[in-house]
Amino acid sequence: MMQDAKKQLTSWIMENPPWTNVYGLARSLIALGTLLTLLFNPASVFFKTQNQVLDFSNTFSLFLLFPDFQYIEIIKAVCVCILVLVVIGWRPRLTGFFHWWISYSFQNSAVTLDGGDQIAAVFTLLLLPLTLTDPRKWHWAPYEESYAERRLEPYYRSLCWATLTVIRIQVAMLYFNSVVAKLMEEEWQNGTAVYYYLNDPMLGLPDALHGLFDFMLQSKLVMIPTWGTLIVQTIMFCALFAPKKYWRLVLFISIFMHEIFAVMLGLTSFSITVSGILVLFLIPAEKTVAWNHFTKPFFRYNFLNKRNRRKLFG
Repeated sequence: MMQDAKKQLTSWIMENPPWTNVYGLARSLIALGTLLTLLFNPASVFFKTQNQVLDFSNTFSLFLLFPDFQYIEIIKAVCVCILVLVVIGWRPRLTGFFHWWISYSFQNSAVTLDGGDQIAAVFTLLLLPLTLTDPRKWHWAPYEESYAERRLEPYYRSLCWATLTVIRIQVAMLYFNSVVAKLMEEEWQNGTAVYYYLNDPMLGLPDALHGLFDFMLQSKLVMIPTWGTLIVQTIMFCALFAPKKYWRLVLFISIFMHEIFAVMLGLTSFSITVSGILVLFLIPAEKTVAWNHFTKPFFRYNFLNKRNRRKLFG
């Protein structure tokens, strides 16, 4: 039985290359979050200086290549250019390492961060086995049969599929930890946490939206988004164990929740970065995202058509 399972797993791995535009889409979204952060903010927002010298000691940081603050905008411009290459999908084997180095350096050197920057640093590191073994010129391109003739191809594929499994577990644990941490707080237990978040003077609702949602915040209706967040995040963790046919629905619910956070709390780059890891978590990596049916379901998959559902997800 063990031999049959091993043979089936080996056969599946060799029939399904992990280097599809699913992982490419995830890379682009993660890079886009960091790109927007760097592009629309001056370096002085992120980095402390003392006598015009960068004031941090992480020697492996890309931003410390030239400690003099007068060069920081140049380094930032180089980072922006590299991130643009990642977003458009050029040469993942070359850009994968630099994408991680930028994310790592920013997360360890900047003084103003959000959870998206930390997520980017972790998941760009986890993606290195895929980027460094990706033979394509663009991460949007289909995987050609000629690539499968590489001498170490079986080992590359095994490593990448193991990595994608670890990434899925990591995303699930991220949301599990988030739920557990929230449940330890009285405000989340009694359903009032959203009231305090949305009324926070720094992170809360912009003035333009306060009038729209004030009636909810001042009533017991505030329990709906508070406990709703806990329910959605619990469902996201449970998606780790769910059949693939349910992944798409969970993906839409998850992205919708994070887009609400983006609008209400201004967490735009965070939302984009999280969307990237949700792609890795909730889209089968062996499939291909279809771009030619914008008036139909986003993926090559009709949610109401059982034949298509079985064809795509098995």
